[in-house]
This record gives sequence, structure tokens and C-alpha cells, in this order.
Amino acid sequence: MKPLIIALALVLALPAPASAGPRPPRDLRELAHQQGIKIGSAVNIAALRDEADYRKMLNHQFTHVTAENAMKWESVEPERGRYTWADADALVHNAHRNRQRVRGHTLVWHNQLPAWLTEGVADGSITPRELKGILRDHITTQVRRYKGKIRAWDVVNEVVEEDGSLRQSIWLTHLGPGYIADAFRWAHRADPHAKLYINDYNIEWNAPKIETTFSLVKDLKAQGVPIHGVGFQGHLGIQYDYPADWANVMRRFAGLGMEIAITELDVRMVLPVTPEKLATQAGYYRRALTDCLSVKACKEFTVWGFTDRHSWVPGWFDGEGAACLLDENLAPKPAYRALLGVRAR
Repeated sequence: MKPLIIALALVLALPAPASAGPRPPRDLRELAHQQGIKIGSAVNIAALRDEADYRKMLNHQFTHVTAENAMKWESVEPERGRYTWADADALVHNAHRNRQRVRGHTLVWHNQLPAWLTEGVADGSITPRELKGILRDHITTQVRRYKGKIRAWDVVNEVVEEDGSLRQSIWLTHLGPGYIADAFRWAHRADPHAKLYINDYNIEWNAPKIETTFSLVKDLKAQGVPIHGVGFQGHLGIQYDYPADWANVMRRFAGLGMEIAITELDVRMVLPVTPEKLATQAGYYRRALTDCLSVKACKEFTVWGFTDRHSWVPGWFDGEGAACLLDENLAPKPAYRALLGVRAR
């Protein structure tokens, strides 16, 4: 055998070098692509318009966005029959320009309703029959406007109380529980391709809420109602234990044929901030993403705002804050780096 042939044979006989695997992601957008999941943030529309550094970070880091307030009823129809779409349109336009998908939030909720609606129901000038038509028209109008531009809608939001009963909203009081199925049917007719979700908080751990929500979804499916997903808000605090059974709860809903999403994740702490608290917070964020990635049906991981500069937490929880991945100056916190280190899929 000639020397060149011998050398070639020896080279071919050597074992192939071990693969180093994909390199660590440089940012959240790259992490999303590597893990095959949508990573998103709620969007403060004023900051999107007015703050160049906020806009740049949002567009660079995320593959998915949610309207924090711009699509809520009081925002889009502050006066009956007078629609104000500018903010919602701006969010959708910016998202599509930056290759981001959009979650519509929210079509039916008991909060942030326009005064003309709540006052009209309270004084009896809006009858239950008229209220049903108003709800149908609102859902139809909003979903049709963004047909083909919204990946998923939070159709009904927070419809279960902490004790597991259905929430005593104007919708339940005046329309009965059938309004939930109606809302999904109306949204589906308006955009047959959008994923339609029920979305709620504390269903990561609260057993009564979990069981009622599970039964509700199961019943809707049995009726042939077009419901496609369950959204876990995920408003956590490090002063409480991490919801250790979260992944299994997701799997239960996935077993009903549901798509799963973490829709509003943040992890607050009692101020002041310390390195120890930031480390604990990072662990909660890492566990949440790991749990999501462990469930094949979990398609979306969205934080409720990415910077402490515009977090909702201090306004709602006295003495608490620092709940986001980035600080007020948009500097990454340990939680951000923790997410980049997750390797689950």
C-alpha cells in the first residue's frame, strides 16, 4: 500500500471529534431560536414611542411582544363607538417590522373597562341583552382589525377567583357563565387562525384555581368551543416559595390538547435590592424557563416588562420592586444571565 493511501486510511479510522454543541446564546433572541420557543415582553407603548434605548432593547432581544395596556377595552374604545387604535397599531407595526410575533391582550376582563360600559350596566341603561351584543361587537371588531397579525389572543382573562369560584364580574352577573364560550366562538369567527387562550394568575400553584380552570377548559373542549391554549401569568415573589409543581400543572393542561404559555412573568422582591436577593430572583427566572422548556406544548415565555424603569410592581405592591430582567438603566441583572444559561430542549 502506498504511503499516501496508508496515511489517508489512518485518518479515516480516527474517531470524529466530539461535538461542542451550539455556542452559548448572546442574547434572548438567539436563545429563543436555539430553544425553539418564543421569548417575549409586555410593551409600554409610551416608552416604545419616546425612549430610543427602550425601543432598541425591545427590538433586539425579543421575538414576541404583548400589548401591556394598548389593547385593553378602555384604551381602544374610551367612548362608545369611538375607537382609538393608534397605540395598538403602533405596537403591531413595530413588531412586524422587527420580526416579532404578537399576543393580543385582552378581549374580556373585569378590569380596565371604559366608564361608559360599567356605568351603563350599573344604572340599568345597558340591559343584559344589549350587553351581550356590545361584548360580541367589541371582540369581533378588535380581532378582525388585526386578523392575520396576532399569533394568539388572551380571550378571557382572570375569570376564576382564588377560592375556585367563577369571578363575579359584570359578565358573569349579567350574562351567566355562557359568556366564556361565546367569547371564544366570536373570536374564532373573526380570525380562524389565531390561537385563543384563557389566561390567569396563581394557576401555577393555587389548587382551587387550578381545578376550576382545568374543569372549565375540559368542558369547553367537550362543547367543541375553539379554545387552544392556557396562559400562566407567573407573577412571582422571592419572599414566597417557587411553585415547585408548575411543570406538572402545565402538563395536565397540555394533556387536554392545550398549547401552553408563560404570559406575564416577573419576580418581585421586598426592597432594598441585595446581591443575595438578585441571586434568588435569578434562580426563579431560570426555573420558570426550565419548566416551560420541559413541556413540549409550552410555546411562549413572556416577561411582564423587561426593565425596572417601567415595571408595574412598585405601584401595586408597597415596598416591593426590582422585578424585571434589566434594571432602570437597562443593565442586565443576574436573572438575565441565568436565562441565557438554560439548556433544556
